Amino acid sequence: MREGSFDFVVPTAIREDDEMKNIFLQAMEEQQKAYDVLADKLKEKHLETLLEQGMAKKKAEASAEKMAIEDARYVLPNACETKIVVTMNVRTLLHFFNVRCCNRAQWEIQHLAVEMLKLCKKTAPRLFHFAGPDCVNGPCGEGAMSCGKMKEVEAYFKNL
Repeated sequence: MREGSFDFVVPTAIREDDEMKNIFLQAMEEQQKAYDVLADKLKEKHLETLLEQGMAKKKAEASAEKMAIEDARYVLPNACETKIVVTMNVRTLLHFFNVRCCNRAQWEIQHLAVEMLKLCKKTAPRLFHFAGPDCVNGPCGEGAMSCGKMKEVEAYFKNL
């Protein structure tokens, strides 16, 4: 990631409040500046070392850049957007939907799970007809920590 800026996710609660949103965006800008400075300094350091070790200049520059961004990214915040590729079989997907479509799941993974479930139901409706959080087809897996909205949740996922 050296295009000039990282993509990030702004939580809804922060996005809806102008003061908090400004604080958040300012923090992201500062993180970007820190990342850029670290990446530049690390690249110089790594390039010098690689050239001293006898590596060809072009190869050393590419390797130094890669090493620099790998180390500099540790300064990036949790809000940094990440691209992930996942493979799951149907059984694993059904379990994923059981736990991650639940109202008690973290909002970002819950949103992802629901969007994935919509795609699965469209692609393979028979396989995913009963998919969703535990409470759609039985007792809530959260026990005493249940959201208490089982009827609404069941209706939502049955009509998804």
